[in-house]
Amino acid sequence: MENDMNYGNDYKFIPASSVASGNGLELLPDLFCQTIQIVNFCMVGEPKSEEFVLVDAGMPETAGEIFAAVAERFGEDSRPKAIILTHGHFDHVGAIIELVEEWKVPVYAHSMEMPFLTGQKSYPEPDPTVEGGLVAKMSPMFPNEPINLGNHVKPLPSDHSVPEMPGWRWIHTPGHTPGHVSFFRDKDRALIAGDAFVTVKQESLYSVMMQEKEISGPPRYLTTDWHASWESVRKLEALKPSIAVTGHGLPLSGEELSISLEKLAAEFDKIAIPDFGKYVDENKH
Repeated sequence: MENDMNYGNDYKFIPASSVASGNGLELLPDLFCQTIQIVNFCMVGEPKSEEFVLVDAGMPETAGEIFAAVAERFGEDSRPKAIILTHGHFDHVGAIIELVEEWKVPVYAHSMEMPFLTGQKSYPEPDPTVEGGLVAKMSPMFPNEPINLGNHVKPLPSDHSVPEMPGWRWIHTPGHTPGHVSFFRDKDRALIAGDAFVTVKQESLYSVMMQEKEISGPPRYLTTDWHASWESVRKLEALKPSIAVTGHGLPLSGEELSISLEKLAAEFDKIAIPDFGKYVDENKH
C-alpha cells in the first residue's frame, strides 16, 4: 500500500447487509446505482464509455464488488475519471484506498470534509442512545477514525461545478457532516442526495435488511447538526427533483418523491429529528 494513504486504526469489515445488496439499478441512461451491504454508490456516465465517475466508495473491504460493478457496466479494465464523495463517513469511503491505488484517479470532496479525509480529525462519536433501533445501538462499532488520502483528495471547485460530471452541480447540504454535498443536474432534475435524506429508516435493522421504503432524514446515529440538516432538506426539496438516489435505501422518483420530500421538508422535526439523543437540541420544536 502506498504509504501516503491509510485507513483509521479502527477500520474493519462491518457484518451488516440488506436484501438489496448486490443489486444494481439503471435509473437513467447515464445514472446507475448499486447497493453494497447497506449503502449505495453511483456510477455516472454512459455505459461502455470512458467518460464516467464513481460517486462514493462503499463499505470497508468491498473494493472487489465495486471493481466488478464498474467492469460490468463500462467494460474490463475501465476506470472512472474521478471519485466524487458526498461525505467521508466510513460507509461512503470504505473501499476508496484500494480503488485509488488501482485506478490512480483523483478524489474530490467539499473543503470542509478535508480534515476527515486527510487524517487530521475524527468525526464526532456515533450516538447509540438515539431512538431508532438496533443499527443505532451497533453504531459504536462503526469505524470513526479519519482515513488519510493524502494529496489524492482535492476540494470541489468553488464555482459548484463537479469535475468530470458535466451538467451537474454540487450543493452544500451540511448537517449529517459539515461538508456533506449533494449533486443535481438541472436538465433532468436528477439528484444524488447522499445522506442529506435517505429512503429507509437507517437506524432500524429490520428496515435496513428488508429495504422498506420510507423517506427519512439523515441516519440519526451519525447526524450532529439537526438544524442544518433540516435546512439542507428544504434546499433540496425546493429543487423539485424528478428522481433521487440516496446513500441508503431505494431510489425515489416522480410523484412518490415529490410528495414524500415535501412532507419531510415540512415536518422534518416530527419525521427526522429524534426525540432524544446527545446531538438533539432539546428546543427542537
